[in-house]
Amino acid sequence: MTTFSFATRHVFAWCVFYLVVLILWSNFGLPEFPIVLLWMISLAFVIPDATSHIHRVRMIVGGKPTPEQLRNRQRRQIEVPFPADEAFGLLDAALRELPRAVDIESAPDSLRVRAGIERPDPYGGHSRFDPMHWVDRKLGGRYDVVVGTVAPGGDTSSITLACEPESAAWTDWLRVDHGRNLETTEAITRAITRRIAEHRRGEKAAVRDTASAKELSEAKLSLLNAQVEPHFLYNTLASAQALTRSDPARADAMLGHLIAYLRRSLPRNLDGQSTLGEELERATAYLEILKIRMGSRLSTQVDVPEALHALPFPSMMLQTLVENAIKHGLESKPGGGTVWIRATSANQEVSVTVADDGRGFNAESSGTGIGLKNVRERLRLAYGNAARFSITANYPNGVAATITLPAATAQGHGHVA
Repeated sequence: MTTFSFATRHVFAWCVFYLVVLILWSNFGLPEFPIVLLWMISLAFVIPDATSHIHRVRMIVGGKPTPEQLRNRQRRQIEVPFPADEAFGLLDAALRELPRAVDIESAPDSLRVRAGIERPDPYGGHSRFDPMHWVDRKLGGRYDVVVGTVAPGGDTSSITLACEPESAAWTDWLRVDHGRNLETTEAITRAITRRIAEHRRGEKAAVRDTASAKELSEAKLSLLNAQVEPHFLYNTLASAQALTRSDPARADAMLGHLIAYLRRSLPRNLDGQSTLGEELERATAYLEILKIRMGSRLSTQVDVPEALHALPFPSMMLQTLVENAIKHGLESKPGGGTVWIRATSANQEVSVTVADDGRGFNAESSGTGIGLKNVRERLRLAYGNAARFSITANYPNGVAATITLPAATAQGHGHVA
């Protein structure tokens, strides 16, 4: 019924037009026959022209067209999930992609784009012999006009498209555009939709890449942590084994400290995170084991404020520094020495230092061993640039290794890498 009403309205408009011409013609006393004949000839082309327009619009929309789709002037509103500047970029790019776009006027400040669209012959040149083609050219102009505007709405925007002929609106009663402006509107809409889909696919790919990178970082953290844990356990068990033969009582005390260490350590192995207080207890248990083995050759000093005990701290990292101080600084030094563990807070950062007065830097200990490499790598993966690790000479003897972390980082709830 919609298509029949459109065709009837179009024929009626031509009848009214020729009726007016006929009345004016008759006022001059001229014979009416030429006008009536021309009227009949025009209707012979008007009806097929309207029918062709209806069929082409039906082909474009893929079904029965609505009255709005049959019009020569098309308007479309598209909601875009981007800010106004990004939405304007989509609109501008979509118009420039049109194959027959000319005289594009782009105004980013006013969020408006205007372009002329050359009007092709939809039937490949056959309509040149149709008088309605001449009428379309004369009444409709040479170009169709597309005007797009963006209405900002915060994180979303609304694009309004208006596609119409250059001619005045009254000419639409006498001519049809064979779906050209509808086709242009659909093409622009598809181009914008495609770019939105590409943007979303890019965002999803970025999320997948980020998730994969995070999983890789977590896997590397787990691997590095696994490399550190056996290093301590093997040394402790080897020492306990040696003491079992020479001093069973001290070996029993050492194993007691080892049991306490394992009781505190094993539940934290899975996430690679702990607190400074727990790590301090772990390191203290280790030093107690070493005191049994080294006797008076080893002394310790711990200065960690109680307020810092709850600070999230990477598992086994303090233990690695303490173990490194013993192995490379004091163990081979005649007379032994002292290990200091200190923590301070300043400028929203917490610094934890393990120092010794041992042998210091030498060919065997230059601060580049696997344990310290693991410390650097774990800090990089877990904190990025927010953490620092330094190792310097300790005056007058020994080495001082310092880990500096952001005081407010809730590292126990996720990685920052």
